[in-house]
Amino acid sequence: MADNDSPLKKSSKSFGRSFLLSLYVFLIFSLSFYPVIIAAWAIFYFIQFNEIWHFLILPFLVYICISILIISLLLIPGAIIRIFRVRYNHGVYEYSYKNKMAFKWMLVCSLYTTGRKIIEMLPLGFIKNYYYRLFGMKIGKNALVGGVIKDPCVTKFGNNTTMGEYAIIYGHIHNYSEGTITIKNVEIGNNCIIGAGAIIMPGAKVEDGVTIAAGAVVTQNQVLKKGSTYVGIPAKELKRKD
Repeated sequence: MADNDSPLKKSSKSFGRSFLLSLYVFLIFSLSFYPVIIAAWAIFYFIQFNEIWHFLILPFLVYICISILIISLLLIPGAIIRIFRVRYNHGVYEYSYKNKMAFKWMLVCSLYTTGRKIIEMLPLGFIKNYYYRLFGMKIGKNALVGGVIKDPCVTKFGNNTTMGEYAIIYGHIHNYSEGTITIKNVEIGNNCIIGAGAIIMPGAKVEDGVTIAAGAVVTQNQVLKKGSTYVGIPAKELKRKD
C-alpha cells in the first residue's frame, strides 16, 4: 500500500514546491511595483491636471514612472536575494522542485532573468554591475561586463577585464535524459578580453591576460593559459610564429 501511495506523495510534494516557487516570485515582483505606485500617487496628489501645462508635462511624468519601475524591478528582487543569501553552488543536482539546490536555482533564475533582459536592452551604466553583484557575481575593478551572464552566482570576473557584446557565459547545463542540472564555477582572470559572440561553458577557467577571439567557444572545464590568445570552435590556442 505504501508503494502505491509513494508516487502520489511525490507528485503532491512537487506540486507544492512548484506553487511555493510561483508564490515567491509573485510576492517579490509585486513588491517591486510599490515605488512606482507611490510615485504615481504623489503625482496625482500634487497635480490636479486642470491646466493645459499639466498635460504638457504628462509624458515626462510617465517616463519618470517607467524609469522608477525599471529600477525597482532590478534592485528589489536582487536586494531580497542578497539579504536572504539565496545562492546555488557548484555541483550536480536532481532537476526537480524537491531538490533544495535546484529549487534555489529556479528561484534565482526566475527573479534574475527579467532584470537581465532589461539590462541587455537598456544602457544602465553602473547599475548593471551592481545588479550582477546583488545576485552573487564577483566583479573586479574596471571590468566591463557586456553580453549575457547566465549564472551570476557562480561567475567571477577579474580586474580590467572586458566582455564584448553578444558573448555568453553559462554556469549550468541541463541533462534532460538523466533529469539533472550541472552547475559549475566560471572564473575569468585579470586583464582578459572576451570577444563579441564568444561562448564560455560551465567550469571554464580563463587565466590572466587571455584574449578570446570573437565567436570562439570555450568548452566545459577548459583552462585557458595565461597570456594566450584562443580562437575557433572549440577554442584553441593561437600559436605565434617568431
